[in-house]
Amino acid sequence: MVPAPLLVLASASPRRRALLSALGVVFEVRTADVDESPWAGEAPADYALRVAGDKAAAIAAALGGRPAIVLAADTVVDVDGAILGKPESAAQARDHLARLRGRRHVVLTGVVALDAATGRALGGTCCTGVWLRRYTAAEVEAYIDTGDPFDKAGAYAIQHPGFRPVAALQGSEANVIGLPTAMALDLVARLRGAGNP
Repeated sequence: MVPAPLLVLASASPRRRALLSALGVVFEVRTADVDESPWAGEAPADYALRVAGDKAAAIAAALGGRPAIVLAADTVVDVDGAILGKPESAAQARDHLARLRGRRHVVLTGVVALDAATGRALGGTCCTGVWLRRYTAAEVEAYIDTGDPFDKAGAYAIQHPGFRPVAALQGSEANVIGLPTAMALDLVARLRGAGNP
């Protein structure tokens, strides 16, 4: 029996690594350097899926035909059709959190699984509705001082023990953390089943 190809996670995110590890998934980590600039007029869901695909393709190319399935994801916050990515400054983190305070937004993660040997890819987008609580300006400043917002889409982490910004959510909590694991593993299983013993 031919062993299943190696799974490569195309992500620098410690949260994505932790989510997969917690499920007992065996994988290797590689990071992709791709242009993550949104295109003019690009919808948030289209953007997230495109960037995930670009990451998967970059890592697959670097593997040079090595038998592997590359799993890539990109998470964004959609508020009124606008993309909120990772803040680049304290001022931008403050702005993101002010826009999201006390209201609903959507967390979107584009996920792509790509067979590095054949180039066959499967992808999808997971959407979770999230309501943030009405935190105070002082809480925002204390949270920004921790440095936590700067690698998070929308400038917050649902799992942060001190800030705890989320009042309610509808959908996948893992998606809000950074990787909808059920969708990701389904894509990998379908890709393996379609093209590999």
